[in-house]
Amino acid sequence: MRTPAGAVAGLLAAGWGVGVAEVLAAATRPAAGPLVAVGGAVIDATPTAVKELAVRELGTSDKPVLLTVVGVMVALLAALAGVVAVRKRIMIVAGPAVLGVAGAGAALSRPASQAYDVVPSIVGAALAAVALWWLLRRAAPGVRLDRRGFLRAAALVAGGAVVASGASVAVRRAAGGARARAREAVRLPAAADAGPPVRPELLTPNADFYRVDTALTVPRVDLDGWSLRVHGMVSREARLSFEDLLAMPLIERPVTLTCVSNEVGGPYAGTARWLGVPLAPLLRSLGVSAGADQLVARSVDGMTIGTPVATLLDGRDAMLAVGMNGEPLPLEHGFPVRMITPGVYGYAGSCKWLASLELTTFDRFDAYWVERGWAVQAPVKTGSRIDRPRPFAQVKAGVVTVAGVAWAQGRGIASVEVRVDDGPWREAELLPAPSADTWVQWRYAWQAGAGPHSLAVRATDRTGAVQTQDRATPFPSGATGWHTISVTVGA
Repeated sequence: MRTPAGAVAGLLAAGWGVGVAEVLAAATRPAAGPLVAVGGAVIDATPTAVKELAVRELGTSDKPVLLTVVGVMVALLAALAGVVAVRKRIMIVAGPAVLGVAGAGAALSRPASQAYDVVPSIVGAALAAVALWWLLRRAAPGVRLDRRGFLRAAALVAGGAVVASGASVAVRRAAGGARARAREAVRLPAAADAGPPVRPELLTPNADFYRVDTALTVPRVDLDGWSLRVHGMVSREARLSFEDLLAMPLIERPVTLTCVSNEVGGPYAGTARWLGVPLAPLLRSLGVSAGADQLVARSVDGMTIGTPVATLLDGRDAMLAVGMNGEPLPLEHGFPVRMITPGVYGYAGSCKWLASLELTTFDRFDAYWVERGWAVQAPVKTGSRIDRPRPFAQVKAGVVTVAGVAWAQGRGIASVEVRVDDGPWREAELLPAPSADTWVQWRYAWQAGAGPHSLAVRATDRTGAVQTQDRATPFPSGATGWHTISVTVGA
């Protein structure tokens, strides 16, 4: 009976301690919560191949799964510590201390950490140790086990853990609600240059736009206290408030973003109308020093994204975006300000939740993903995708519309071709696109005969380059290959 009691005591004590730690973090700095901090450290330490596997197999569920795994591991270690503490009382202190130090260390390892970030884990560990001692004093060796007393104590600790966990959720929701209200209160000015008209069906609704990042919780940004620092290799530094940016001449442009993690035919591409401050004039006004070849964008959570300066100054519509599809940026897509750089993958030009921009060189600094082996230069590769019919669909014989999208941001799409089985390539119809920075919708009328068939698509960009058939995984510079699906045609 003492072994199960020790395991239960360890679990309950850890639940109480983690619950209190998460309340403290939720009320002050969410990233300092032990589960989030450890989860972030795990992400940083995970090999690139494993990260790619998680994104491919789990999609946007990868973060909840990771937090669940971290929680399960903490529970197992806490139960083990409780079992050992029944015999070796030093574990009453040592067990929670180890977990507390691990949480505090993980919090301090985060790029945007502050000294306070150790407090939630340390306080939680101390309270967990007190709870563990209180529970196990009824299960000490040589002492008759007081089952009723243990159960009463366990119920109290369990209740405290539940209340603390509920409080942390409530505090996070309240903070999220406050951020949402601050966002809703923003009134965006009209663009000085609204750009070309866009068919609504070309755009991806904000709620459906893909999200791939390492943030386990959406960073908390106080709009009143937020500012963007521009510094480094410039003639003069600047610090711009949100109001400063809104007072500048704004442009609005449709741009397709693509994640480098996108597999052939994958969902991590989307098009939106972005409203923002054009970046090239801003940088030129500050005087970019000779030799500066990299702009390092830093997020409020410490993420770094490195973009070639030449890319930002070559005439494309790179911007500091404040709006998305006619409304302020959604919280999860970078509110209040993010970077948009047409023609490069997101990891090299689309930093969210911006805090600073530093002009520097590639020799001096490797940004987060480059440090982990991804390519320094990240131009988006020509790609195409079949959206209709769906893979393994069953369709009726006769004319079947095959449709999808193709993209080659910055270069534009010249043509799209579809092949059925091993037959010849047939040109598809391209629907109007507003610019070379957006994807193109295409369709092809297929006279479908009965039986199983394979459909493949390839695109040619406006430079004349044909999308390669050679298959490559996303790492280190983007996936390649033709998207091919199988369908069955009924009689």
